[in-house]
Amino acid sequence: MNVSRLGGPTLSLFRIVIGLLFTLHGLSSVFGLFGGNPMTGKAVPLGTWPGWWAALIQLICGALVLVGLFTRPAALLASGSMAYAYFVVHQPDDLLPLRNGGELAALFCWSFLLVATLGSGPWALDSLLFKRRADAPSPSMAEPSPVNA
Repeated sequence: MNVSRLGGPTLSLFRIVIGLLFTLHGLSSVFGLFGGNPMTGKAVPLGTWPGWWAALIQLICGALVLVGLFTRPAALLASGSMAYAYFVVHQPDDLLPLRNGGELAALFCWSFLLVATLGSGPWALDSLLFKRRADAPSPSMAEPSPVNA
């Protein structure tokens, strides 16, 4: 069995699952869906720093990573926001994620850093867009230059 051929699809599935989970967190905090914000059970008030902005990053970056559009920058921003969440919100309570409630922040941070590093995989809008750009003929090749004999 050739496992190297599974790398691309596995990366795509990983990206899709992580993006979906992050999007669901954003939806719960921005719109109060799925039981609302884990702390209050409601939507985070509009414009509240840093909660509402973090939720907006979760929603937008999660959706972009989910569909594989602008994947690397979206994943990098998502990773940074989760690093901020871990070190500012969770880490002051205790060093270990298991004791400070920061497991999700740590997992999302490292997962998005992996996606930002490895890319979106073959099942992504990025792959379709960049493939089309690469397949499009350049202007110099579109019209052949006349040959003088």
